[in-house]
Amino acid sequence: MPGRVLLIEDEPNIIEAIRFILSRDGWTVDVHSDGATATDAVAQRAPDLVILDVMLPNRSGFDILADIRAGDATRDLPVLMLTARGQSKDRDMAERAGASLFMTKPFSNAEVVASVRQLAGRAEGP
Repeated sequence: MPGRVLLIEDEPNIIEAIRFILSRDGWTVDVHSDGATATDAVAQRAPDLVILDVMLPNRSGFDILADIRAGDATRDLPVLMLTARGQSKDRDMAERAGASLFMTKPFSNAEVVASVRQLAGRAEGP
């Protein structure tokens, strides 16, 4: 059953695309665009999952992910990392940092919906 997604992204076109496709799938999508306050946004909004861009103004997505994984209330929160750089070292860094899934831009609408659904299933547990 769809729930709440927090999209932490600063590119307006990507924000609108993801918001549209997930809303159409039944999700409530909140958006945050500043890396410096992203960890606070996660704590305040208590989403079911986070879509997190690697490159944000004022703070790296990897640093934000480290904060999410360090928090008691957010340690197991599913996080889909997005990046414009699809190099294997970026994927490796995301995995080591604790990303649940990793997706390279550009992506297909179907890929985003399928990934969010997969993470939501993982969030609900057995």
